[in-house]
Amino acid sequence: MTTIQKEREELIEMFGNHFELLYNLPPLGSRILGLLIIDGCKTGLTFEEIVAKMKASKSSVSTNLNLLSKMDKITYYTVAGDRKKYFKPSPFSERLANYIKLVDFEKTILDRLIHYREQTITCSEERYNMEDIIAYKTHICEVEELLIKTIEKFKIIEENNH
Repeated sequence: MTTIQKEREELIEMFGNHFELLYNLPPLGSRILGLLIIDGCKTGLTFEEIVAKMKASKSSVSTNLNLLSKMDKITYYTVAGDRKKYFKPSPFSERLANYIKLVDFEKTILDRLIHYREQTITCSEERYNMEDIIAYKTHICEVEELLIKTIEKFKIIEENNH
């Protein structure tokens, strides 16, 4: 195995470990996403290519491709006259948009917690907790602003490259 092939395999494994932790994906799904990021960014990979490269059963690959598709982590396209699907990782702007949904929901929870805490504070520990909650909400709002700016940049890059 050449050095570049070894690096490719290690990158796919690293992505796999990362996506298992980040998205709570099964190991095969995580590695398929890593594979598509490494090998599928140009023209995408067919189902058969993914099965061969992952050395996994067709049913396992199919199940994981469906999961990744439902989670908006991957997309596919077809070519006229060709019955095959070509799988690719979803654009960065779309993958990051999912984080915005999580951040929005967390802000909603924090707002409700702040409102609740304002009405029920009875001791200094709850006041300290309230300060922590407010500081954390400030952080979450800053993260959201940064995500929005980053998504806008990716959309421009994606539009210019397509």
